[in-house]
Amino acid sequence: MIDCTRLELDGVRYVILRESVFQQLCEQAGVLSGETAEDDAGAFSPALGLDRTSLAEKLTRRRVAVGLSQAELARQAGIRAETLNRIERGRTTPDFATVRKLVVAMNAAERQRAADATNLSKQQGD
Repeated sequence: MIDCTRLELDGVRYVILRESVFQQLCEQAGVLSGETAEDDAGAFSPALGLDRTSLAEKLTRRRVAVGLSQAELARQAGIRAETLNRIERGRTTPDFATVRKLVVAMNAAERQRAADATNLSKQQGD
């Protein structure tokens, strides 16, 4: 059994595991792993399919769709608004703990929005 953490971001599921385990799996599969550490620009490896730009775009799109300001999402996630601003502008790549806080806060906001829409629909149907 492989020790890993699962994460969903913008409807895409990811698995986070130790780099040594990832390297071993790549070797066993006979594939090149690409760079797993940050490159000189500080972005994630393209092999991961999640670089600063795509993370920033997905996060911003979800936040706007739910109707949250950066300050509101930052407060709900328990991070500084300045940190969220830098993430959304692609100026920094968050660590796993920060991504997890943002995902949890976004999921909660999306559930609340869906519940509000359902309640409004029921009220209008009465």
